[in-house]
Amino acid sequence: MMRVWLGLLMLLASATSGSASMGGCPRVSLTLPPLHGLRAEIAAGRPVTIVALGSSSTEGAGASRPEAAYPALLETLLRRALPGREVSVINAGRSGETTAEMLARLDRDVLAHRPGLVVWQAGANEALKDSDPAVFAAQVQAGLGRLDAAGVAVVLMDNQRAPRILQAAGSARFPEILSRLARERRVALFPRGWLMSAWAEGGLPSAEVLSPDGLHHNDRGYACLAEALAGAVLEAVGVRTMVAGR
Repeated sequence: MMRVWLGLLMLLASATSGSASMGGCPRVSLTLPPLHGLRAEIAAGRPVTIVALGSSSTEGAGASRPEAAYPALLETLLRRALPGREVSVINAGRSGETTAEMLARLDRDVLAHRPGLVVWQAGANEALKDSDPAVFAAQVQAGLGRLDAAGVAVVLMDNQRAPRILQAAGSARFPEILSRLARERRVALFPRGWLMSAWAEGGLPSAEVLSPDGLHHNDRGYACLAEALAGAVLEAVGVRTMVAGR
């Protein structure tokens, strides 16, 4: 069993056109079950290490600079909320990669850092390349097994709701697979597609959080993504704080 059991992500949405954070992101509450292991590390004053594993939307394609990618922003928000604590969010995103390629570097780029939490974004390039869903599912299963064996907690992140992905044949199958595996493996799912729909309902349409390439987030999209994820993690470790106006 994972050292930190995240369970299934519970969704409590409160997105309205008149409700926005200080950063201009609609308020959307995403609640994770308690992260007892991560909370214990924080309470003991030990360094907190999170690895963001994924492809181009983790690496930060579409952002104006590396510091505008979501992992860098997540690190900034967590450090701000946890003053005096050593917090690192390592960006292990690589543009164009499939899940198979991520697995090939899992030991070197993820497990070598001994993280307390891994946020694993997967499925976008499989959708774009019309990959075999069964192969994708088996690969994610294998990765979750290796992370579980290492005692690492996982949050799976599904695809952005971007035109180029939505136009790909069978693109909906890959988020569905992640949702199913999250239930079966009892890990959390951070539903980015659902989140973007909630933003749109709150007055922030997808066109305003995506870059002109029709695929990746822009700076605002990455900022809102980091804010939602940071808020969920902080609540899960019992930190009552304000994150960008939450």
